Amino acid sequence: MSGRIAFQGELGAYSHQACQQSRPDMEPVPCQTFEDVVELTRSGEVDLGMLAVENSTYGRVADVHSLLPKAGLHIVDEAFVRVHVNLLGVKGARLDQVREAHGHVVILPQCAGFLKTHGIKGRVSSDNARAAREVAEAGDPARAALASELAAEIYGLDVLARHIEDQKNNTTRFLVMSPKPDHTRRADRMITTFTFRVRNIPAALYKALGGFATNGVNMTKLESYMVGGSFMATEFYADIEGHPQDPNVALALEELRYFTTNVTVLGVYPSDRLRG
Repeated sequence: MSGRIAFQGELGAYSHQACQQSRPDMEPVPCQTFEDVVELTRSGEVDLGMLAVENSTYGRVADVHSLLPKAGLHIVDEAFVRVHVNLLGVKGARLDQVREAHGHVVILPQCAGFLKTHGIKGRVSSDNARAAREVAEAGDPARAALASELAAEIYGLDVLARHIEDQKNNTTRFLVMSPKPDHTRRADRMITTFTFRVRNIPAALYKALGGFATNGVNMTKLESYMVGGSFMATEFYADIEGHPQDPNVALALEELRYFTTNVTVLGVYPSDRLRG
């Protein structure tokens, strides 16, 4: 294997799946928290970090968005992972034996229809992969886990039902983080992510963003955050399509800087094929 990549969760988590999908040649390193992923990556103990940032059903991962601007890391790739939820049971168990299904609080509502139909009670676990491990350790055919097929392979569980999520397009977006930036143009379609603060002048945000409209730059994400608990200081996080060296992007960023302070490019990276 060439290098190591850290992720939040246990082996078999969807973040682990993202590592396999994006960096199949790297050794995955599980971490308890997002902060641990950032610290291992920043310190050089691992080469890259994998962070979940948003889900198509449940929106942004707030912890990660607050971490990104101050992490001291750079986005070098994105990975869109189709989240398929499976009901995993101990070897030889049957679906009609299952009475409880354990999964993360976010996963349980995604399978509410299936669980209700089969008379299965949902139980909250801190991590889907952990739920799979604990089901394997308990050895009780009445207990099951809601997790990935990767978790079934790792913990020796049977897949009692596949793809039981209610929303069939459920997708999570991950960002690959590195201590070093890589702004090389590695694909035709590139994404640039940056943060900025608007100056304290009338219509500052409107003026700051006007350059993207007039130069034909598509902004795919814009989110605001309070800075230091003050209502007067707001930081914005944005994704745009294009590379800073593209003439229209360069003009838009130049106009942005005129009306803002603290413009920081967090990453320039290829657009994932599943972005659409």
